[in-house]
This record gives sequence, C-alpha cells and structure tokens, in this order.
Amino acid sequence: MNRIFKKPYTEDNAALYSDFAEYANQNQLHIIEDDFAYYAIKPDGSEIIQDGKIIPNVNWEDEQAQAECERIKRLSLTAADVERGIYRATGKDFDDVLAEVQKAVEKGAPIDLKELKIEFKANNFYRGNPYIDVIGQFLGFTPEQLDRFFDTNDYKELLPAELEE
Repeated sequence: MNRIFKKPYTEDNAALYSDFAEYANQNQLHIIEDDFAYYAIKPDGSEIIQDGKIIPNVNWEDEQAQAECERIKRLSLTAADVERGIYRATGKDFDDVLAEVQKAVEKGAPIDLKELKIEFKANNFYRGNPYIDVIGQFLGFTPEQLDRFFDTNDYKELLPAELEE
C-alpha cells in the first residue's frame, strides 16, 4: 500500500482513499495533509514530509535524546524519598551527609554549605537541580544511577553494582 494519497479527493477515488485510511489506521500511522496529498507517517516523529515524499527524520534520535534529558530533569521526589533512598543505600541521612560535606568544605571543597542546608529543607527534589549531582558524586553515585533512582524511586538504583540484590 502506498503511504501517499495524491489529491484531489473525489468520488471516483473515494474507495482508494478509504483503503489508504484503513491501512494507516491498521498500521497506527498518522495522516498528514498538505495542498497536494495525504501522507501516512509514523506518529513518533521519526519520519517527515519533504518535497512531497516521506523521508526519515535525520534529527529524530537527537530529538529523542534531548526529550529524554528534559524528562529526566523534570523528575522529582519528596525530600523523604531522597533521604530514605540515601539512607538505605549508604546508611547516611541528611545530617550525616551535611557533616561529611562540612569536613570536605573545611579541606577546600567548593560547596556552599549554607545553600546545601537550604536545599535539604526543600519539600521536593528535582533531578535537574545541580546540587543533586554534586551530592550524588560526593556519595559515590553516578549521574546514571541518580537518573534511574529519580525515575523509579528505588534505592537499589543507588547501590554499587556488586551490592544490588
């Protein structure tokens, strides 16, 4: 079945258009219209219409990666979820983390301790907050572990690979 139905739509080609529309529906394709034709394309953005042809969207993978990055940044957990996850993974609560960070700051670590204390008082922690990466790195968590933790709220994502259950 052709994924392009050229205009004009008339009573004479109504049956062909019906077949075209049924094919699009059965294959979960979206029908897009311009001045010259109807196009049945994948709804995920992996195809575009250019010069009257359906072609792969060469930017699709980059667009998907960017969208996923933005989705991860918007993920949030409550302060209790984060503190509980850190505690279960490391045995440390926020007070323990603050004490360790204070020792590191005294040795020259470039962390604003007052800002960190303010962050720990927040009701929600967003994955896109840069302090999440700073404290995560301080605790030995990789950015990927933090992404998975914020996505699943499962403290096991914070465990070293050899300790995962």
